[in-house]
Amino acid sequence: MNQTADGEIIHFDNVGLRYGTDREVLSDLSFTLYPGSFYFLTGASGAGKTSLLRLLYLAQRPSRGMIRMFGSDAITLPRDRLPGLRRRIGVVFQDFRLVPHLSAFDNVALPLRVAGVAERDIAKPVADMLDWVGLADRMQARPATLSGGEQQRVAIARAVIARPDMLVADEPTGNVDPDMAIKLLRLFEALNRLGTTVVVATHDVHLLQKVPESLIMRLDRGRLSDPTGALRYPPRRPTASGGMPAGMPMGYSAGAPAGTAGGKA
Repeated sequence: MNQTADGEIIHFDNVGLRYGTDREVLSDLSFTLYPGSFYFLTGASGAGKTSLLRLLYLAQRPSRGMIRMFGSDAITLPRDRLPGLRRRIGVVFQDFRLVPHLSAFDNVALPLRVAGVAERDIAKPVADMLDWVGLADRMQARPATLSGGEQQRVAIARAVIARPDMLVADEPTGNVDPDMAIKLLRLFEALNRLGTTVVVATHDVHLLQKVPESLIMRLDRGRLSDPTGALRYPPRRPTASGGMPAGMPMGYSAGAPAGTAGGKA
């Protein structure tokens, strides 16, 4: 994974966002994200969580301020270079955004195919990932035949299959049972230990206690709460070199780009 010289991958400086002429939905956001950090993004409905996530995965440009991402100014970067940055980001959308005419297997394989991975190198990691999220018997099913929880698991498998530099997840456990929610959280943790920066937006306060070294990003009416200064001046933690826990799929890594934008419908 490639970061800037000092290790930061994301830096927001005095960022604001407004839609049209309405008041700002995000105001004065300043923080830095480093490799190996795990963040929970919380806040009441309407606080601006989805808008902040859209800025993080480059679906939206801010109205003001500066965003530096993977060493590049994301605001002034030419549009033809944005896809290269987006491929380094895995996204789990709240509404799944699976491609309706593709099977579960082909939805998960899509980021690897877009990245040019040879077909012979796709089958095993995709099958392993779907097996691990409990969908080994649903690989050929199309999204319309899957339950909400099953679609969520396909979306998560697609987002993490290429081991992205950053994973952004919008309510990723909202449609699964508690046991599967913990299992998926463990997958995010494992990617985090390999150096992936993870940002999970959630309303589930119980999840916040499941990752001991996570940092909490709280949005209140478009402003970020940072009482300890850990977001603006985060603690530097070395990236762990350990592998995935036993039985957990590795996803695709050899020869593949570092991340994926998770595919688009």
